[in-house]
Amino acid sequence: MSTQTQVSFLSRADGEKIAYLQEESTCLQEESTGGNLGVTWLGGFKSDMTGTKATALADWARTGNRTYTRFDYFGHGQSSGQFVEGTISRWRDDALAVLDELCMGPQILVGSSMGAWVALLAALARPTQVKALVLIAPAPDFTEALMWEGFDETIRTTLRTEGIYQQPSDYDEPYEISYRLIEDGRQHLLLGDTIPLSLPVRILQGMADEDVPWRHAMLLAETLAGDDVTVSLTKSGDHRLSEPDDIERLTGTLDRLLADLQRDL
Repeated sequence: MSTQTQVSFLSRADGEKIAYLQEESTCLQEESTGGNLGVTWLGGFKSDMTGTKATALADWARTGNRTYTRFDYFGHGQSSGQFVEGTISRWRDDALAVLDELCMGPQILVGSSMGAWVALLAALARPTQVKALVLIAPAPDFTEALMWEGFDETIRTTLRTEGIYQQPSDYDEPYEISYRLIEDGRQHLLLGDTIPLSLPVRILQGMADEDVPWRHAMLLAETLAGDDVTVSLTKSGDHRLSEPDDIERLTGTLDRLLADLQRDL
């Protein structure tokens, strides 16, 4: 088994670079030797690939001899670019570049918070490659449903006139929210109609999540076209879902999905 610990960079056509790490053999090698399922991590808004859950999955993949890819979006972590210049379109395209150029075999996408929205968009764009989704505190449409709709008129005016709003955060310095992010997000809203995905979807959600209400996850489950959708609610779980029992629930979910899907490859 080969394990990559050195960060590598995927060059984009516009000169930007996506930082990434892979465990086990590359997805390209897996595809050429039989198409075993890989797992790709899609992080949350302003998070990076060294976070608790992403790192725990790297340990899980290493132990289980699994192919696992994690990366930083444009403006996140060790990738190039300024966070405030990022959009849902840009971050979706980053994910598609990773799938197309690093992980050409079949994949399970694990998306956390915003990463769940990106994962859904990626699955719609690459339906034959993406075989299943594991979504943690999923936040599709968050720029509209969880940001814009909750902003008062003062904040909305600030965004329209200045282009930037400094949103307080419990995690780090204030988030720089751009009006461009809000407007771009409107091109990718999913919850207003049926989402035409019929692949297996597993949703892990905390009921004590103050950032993404658990009912948002239930709305997503109702909106997905397929029937193979399960939602696991943890009453005391917060938005991070990074406690040891949360990680165990995540890896157990992946183990079961991989076992079920591997039989069909």
